Formats: sequence, C-alpha cells, structure tokens
Amino acid sequence: MAAAAPVALRDRPQPPPGDEALYPGQASTELCPTLTFDGAPLYAAAPPDAAEIARRRERYWAPYHAALAGLVSEARARHGYAVLLDAHSIRSEVPRLFAGRLPDINLGTHDGRAASPALAASVVACLAAQSRFTHVLNGRFKGGYITRHYGAPAAGVHALQIELAQRAYMDELGTLYEEWRAAALIAVLHEIVGRLADFKPH
Repeated sequence: MAAAAPVALRDRPQPPPGDEALYPGQASTELCPTLTFDGAPLYAAAPPDAAEIARRRERYWAPYHAALAGLVSEARARHGYAVLLDAHSIRSEVPRLFAGRLPDINLGTHDGRAASPALAASVVACLAAQSRFTHVLNGRFKGGYITRHYGAPAAGVHALQIELAQRAYMDELGTLYEEWRAAALIAVLHEIVGRLADFKPH
C-alpha cells in the first residue's frame, strides 16, 4: 500500500477545550476537574482559577495532544490509515453522571462518525461471542474529546473509545485490583486489540 500524506489534524476545526458538557443535558466533568464523579470538591482550598487552568492546559494538555496528533499522522503516513484506541474506566454506578448501572464494556464511535462501521462491527461481534461481560455501542459513552477530534474515517483515521466499568476487574467500592476478576476481561481485551490490529479499511 502506498504511503499517504499525514493527516493535517491541527488544520481541522478544533474548538478549544473547556468545561462544556460532552453530552447535552448531562453534568460536565470539566477540563480541569474540581469535583469528584460524586460531586464532592477535590480541593480543600479554592479551586484553580482561569489563569491556572490555562497554564495547566499549555503545560500538560497541549504537549500531550501535539504528541498524539504526531503519532496518528505518522501511522497514517506509514500504513495509509490509523486506528486509535482511547480507553477509560469508571465505576459502574455514578448517579451524578448517569442513571442505573453501566454495561461492563461501553464502546463509542461518536455515533459512527469517528470510525468505520466495519471496525465497530468487528469489535461488537467479538463481544457478542462471549457471555461474561455486557456491552453496548454508542450508549451512555459515545466517545470523548479524543474520539471526536481525531476520529475521521474519510481521512483514514478511525478512533474507538472503550469505557470499562470497574466492576469488571476490581473492587470498585475500594481500590483493590483483583487478578481473578480481571483475567477474563484481559482475554477479551486482547481479542479486541487483535481485531483492531487486523482491521483494514476499504
């Protein structure tokens, strides 16, 4: 396959990151969080002001995204496309953010705008073939800033978010990682990553 020119990711429309909610009508988790997921304050004293948030964005957020954009562009230049996996985890029950209990594995492609339907279908088929973990595609978590900003299938960049419910691998009411609980999840994640590595866009 002939190498393609790098995607000019920084030339695409890029709204500055702020505290707006990713999901309309839902609570914002903020660029620089000042509250826990339960709504408790993270700072004993005053939270960071606008100047401090701007400083942190330039010192930490901007270099991270510059590096990530470079890696995505290099992968696309080398292979003709890039696949980006953005992984997170969260407690399975967080009333401030969502009602009820999350599925164990939450896939997000920004409602199909961030990745090829074929890539999403391959991962969903992998999850449908097992019965240990519940899953959903584009449910409560459809993809955050990384998935939405970098995912551009028409430009050869396919981004998939995975939000894991912590109960799948740990005692989510404490901080204890449980190897016996995580073993089955690790096997499934290995298969998912294998499918992403094998993916070839048309």
